[in-house]
Amino acid sequence: MHTNIKLQEQEIVYQIAGCAMEVLNVIGHGLREKTYERALCREFDLQGIKYSQQTVFPVEYKGEMIDEYIPDLIVEGRIVIDAKTIDGIGKNEVGQMLNYLKIIKLNVGLIINFKNPKLEWKRVLLSEHSR
Repeated sequence: MHTNIKLQEQEIVYQIAGCAMEVLNVIGHGLREKTYERALCREFDLQGIKYSQQTVFPVEYKGEMIDEYIPDLIVEGRIVIDAKTIDGIGKNEVGQMLNYLKIIKLNVGLIINFKNPKLEWKRVLLSEHSR
C-alpha cells in the first residue's frame, strides 16, 4: 500500500515542486514565509492546481478540542504544504509535519524551504513513520 500512495502522489508533488521553483526563480530567496505562500497560491492558480489556504483543523486531546492547527496550504485536498524560510529542513520540521498530517488525517506533506538560492523540499509520508 505504501508504494501505491507514493506513486499516486508523486506526480502532484513534482508539480508542486515545479511551482515552488518558479516562485523562487521569479521573486528570489530569503523573503517572509507568507510571501512564498501567497506566491505559491498565484502559481497554483496559473497552473490550474486546486488548493485551500489557511483551513482550520481542531486539535483534540482526550476527546476535547484544546487548540487549532492552520496549515499554510492543502493541495488537491491531499497534500499539506508548509512553506518555510529556515536554514535547512531537519528532523524537527519532519516531526512537525507528521503531527500536522495526523491532525488533518492526510498521508502526504511537503515542506518547501525558500531561504536559499537553491530550492529545498522534502516529501513526508505519514505511512512511513507510523508504528
